[in-house]
Amino acid sequence: MLAIITVGGKQYMVNEGSLIYVEKIEKEEGEEVVIKDVLMIDNEFGTPLLKNASVKCIVKKQGKQKKLHIIHHSPQKHHTKTMGHRQPYTQLEVKSISK
Repeated sequence: MLAIITVGGKQYMVNEGSLIYVEKIEKEEGEEVVIKDVLMIDNEFGTPLLKNASVKCIVKKQGKQKKLHIIHHSPQKHHTKTMGHRQPYTQLEVKSISK
């Protein structure tokens, strides 16, 4: 089964058994997450969401992405500022898709 879901303001196309990286969800590893924001299942579209549809996922991992280095430079003021950022994420494994 193919489904399109919305998690953290972004849309993901998933199958049963697929792994996806989403914005951080406050759950422990091994816990179950039920996603009710389902836009499509097998060419059946909602307006905008399908009623009574859900996707069950299991949290596999919590982590942070690689560090991004940001440099802000103002040549007229002889000023340079260096910052870093690591975005947290949650890895989900899709267990079942139901209509």
